[in-house]
Amino acid sequence: MIKELRRKFIFISGISIFLVFVGIFVLISAFSMAQMDRTMDTLTDAISSNDGVFPDFEPSDRPAPLFSDAEVITAETRFSTRFFMVWLDGKDEVTRMNTDAIASLSEDEVEEYAAQALEKGAQRGWVLEYRYKVTETDEGVAIVFVNGSSNQNITNRLLLTAFLVLFGSAVLILALTVILSKRAVRPVAESYEKQKQFITDANHELKTPLTLILSNLDIVESELGKNEWLDDIRSEGERMGLLINQLVALCRMDESESHLTLAPFDLSEAVSDTVSEFQTLAAERDQTLTARVEPGISYRGDEALVRRLAAILLDNAVKYCDPGGDIRVELFQRRHPVLVVENTYAQVDRLELDKLFDRFYRADPARTFTGGFGVGLSIAQSIARSHRGSIHVYRKKERIGFRAELK
Repeated sequence: MIKELRRKFIFISGISIFLVFVGIFVLISAFSMAQMDRTMDTLTDAISSNDGVFPDFEPSDRPAPLFSDAEVITAETRFSTRFFMVWLDGKDEVTRMNTDAIASLSEDEVEEYAAQALEKGAQRGWVLEYRYKVTETDEGVAIVFVNGSSNQNITNRLLLTAFLVLFGSAVLILALTVILSKRAVRPVAESYEKQKQFITDANHELKTPLTLILSNLDIVESELGKNEWLDDIRSEGERMGLLINQLVALCRMDESESHLTLAPFDLSEAVSDTVSEFQTLAAERDQTLTARVEPGISYRGDEALVRRLAAILLDNAVKYCDPGGDIRVELFQRRHPVLVVENTYAQVDRLELDKLFDRFYRADPARTFTGGFGVGLSIAQSIARSHRGSIHVYRKKERIGFRAELK
């Protein structure tokens, strides 16, 4: 249980770290991309508004508010900016082009860039490493393209650096989480160890007087004969003994997997045998017990515990099935063996399904004795988990079902 708690702590911490750092990286990426687009748009605006020629701005002649083009365009910008502009008529035919500031593209390539920009249908965008802007003119449209490869390289290096820093930080934090997780769960581990020790001590302290009571009861019965009061004492004594045994079994289930006797066995046969054991009891209660067990399902696990898991689910179904109702048992193979036990229960809507596996939980608030203590399903859950499986409860109309997967 403590190992599982520690694993969950590490898992939740890891997921939290991952989500936070992914969120930070996404924000950095979005902000960097937006800033790059803003920078390139400033250049395309300046060139398109100057009829395809880089404007000769004087920084002293214009204001410099925050995020103005003064931060992008300097006296040297015209010499480092590669761009071209294409004019098209109403039929999207190229009428003229200005490629004075670029030498690496032919006229056919320029026309292809213009066609791709028009195909995108957006006023601004990217065609490979060129940022473009489409402007309406009296004759048609004009498209200016500015080479943004240097800005893309700078942004990509920034994002790579941010990724490496965030990834390294996440790995370091996760490593520290793993190292410190043992200390984090130590108070819970100590409390749990005390709880187990208490149950073990209580088992020894209660079993001795209980055994003595039942032994003396046999002597009294042999001298006085059976009577109502002695029968009540024996019934309650045996009930207390059963409760003690179940508590010890539950405690051992939670300790570790070392107590498991793992061996391959015929799971289909084990379930069929368990169903046969409950056929008579179900018939006595006027209940119909049907089973559909897929033959030949083999499983490697603790056969005794798996049989006990099936017995707990069937016992629970027989106890709480409506009079004259039916119980259905299914065993089939998917990726792993799956055992399903369903029974009719008219009051299923009143059940708090999420609490059924809680120890000592009883659906009846008055806790009227029905032959159980509210720990059977907890033991079943522990058996399933000890086999790296799971067990779930569900409702379906006026039926309640348990689905156990053994991995």
